[in-house]
Amino acid sequence: MTASFRALLAGLAIGAALVPAAAADLGSAPAPIAYAAPAQPLSFVSELRIGGAVQDPGSAEGKARGFSTENVNGEVLLAKPVIFQDPFWQAFIPRPTVGGSYNTGGRTSYAYLGATWTVEILPETLGHRVFIDGFFGGAAHNGYTGPKATTPYGFNTLGCSPLFREAAALGYRLTEHWSIMATVEHMSNAGLCANNRGLTNFGGKLGYTF
Repeated sequence: MTASFRALLAGLAIGAALVPAAAADLGSAPAPIAYAAPAQPLSFVSELRIGGAVQDPGSAEGKARGFSTENVNGEVLLAKPVIFQDPFWQAFIPRPTVGGSYNTGGRTSYAYLGATWTVEILPETLGHRVFIDGFFGGAAHNGYTGPKATTPYGFNTLGCSPLFREAAALGYRLTEHWSIMATVEHMSNAGLCANNRGLTNFGGKLGYTF
């Protein structure tokens, strides 16, 4: 047996002795941490809506000759500030809402702030597609607030600003994100000012839910 061959055998023996120790060290090492995707933050904005409405049909603002009675409306619905696991109690939590409506014919335009409650209609039967909305809040406007006797042509006598605003919608979810709604809204001062003709508008909206 040559010297080189004896050296090779000795090296193999030493390597075989070291393998179990190395394996033991590896077995005691902590397992690598599994990868986890970063959690997606909750969206501050719940839904965006845009639409149009007819300005109080039958009133001075709705039948003024030579003026458009159409409104362009947009609103932002924020996420609910409180989340309940029970859908019954969750329905009582509104979404803070801010919006505005611009009259294309120079009649009364306004901005509003309040809360929107949304309730699904027969979700087990209709597949969570049909819903109703209710809104309550206040609206600041640029309409006429002076004496009734001097009301400009084509304007309603609104008495004061801001006004109370109530609104309702019947909606249908086209997809997970898109929905359409038929809407009605009313604004008045609830008799707190001398004149209270108010505004009642009818229209529709398209909504995108995040």
